[in-house]
Amino acid sequence: EDNDGTGGLAALVSWLMITTLLSAGSVSTIMTLNENASIAFSKIANPFIGILSGIIGATCYNKFKGVRLPDWLAFFSGKRAVSIVAGVVSILTSVVLLFVWPAIFAGLVAVGNAIAGMGAIGSGLYAFFNRLLIPTGLHHALNNVFWFDTIGLGDLTNFWAGKTSADVTWDLGMYMSGFFPC
Repeated sequence: EDNDGTGGLAALVSWLMITTLLSAGSVSTIMTLNENASIAFSKIANPFIGILSGIIGATCYNKFKGVRLPDWLAFFSGKRAVSIVAGVVSILTSVVLLFVWPAIFAGLVAVGNAIAGMGAIGSGLYAFFNRLLIPTGLHHALNNVFWFDTIGLGDLTNFWAGKTSADVTWDLGMYMSGFFPC
């Protein structure tokens, strides 16, 4: 809206707060993690969290860029308040995600495994959903599942490691769907 970097800074603050508070090490100090939750929190720095952080940063910027505080807190008024508020909102969001994220992550992995188990039809579904999600930017979250090691595939990771289809349990490159890395 204003071409101001304050919203981006607030999103960065939000992303750093969420990924730090929900890292596997931080979460394991406050609660006992089962194996699935441990994997979920070890992969917390992902596109979904990035998009959520961007939404938090933009919303905080739009709502709090013109806030006026009492004289003794006037230094933190206006745009300076945006990152502070984004940090507080991120802490509250982290509390919610502490309980919800393992289920969301398990759902994403289940969908990824189901599509990966379909072979060529799964590759077609992946390509369809990839193109469908491009206008919203959510295709990055889908790519993360198949290209990197979110569900144990790591199509792009194995490609760059020089592996062939004989080295893996699927047709290597199948989920790059014509996106040939250079």
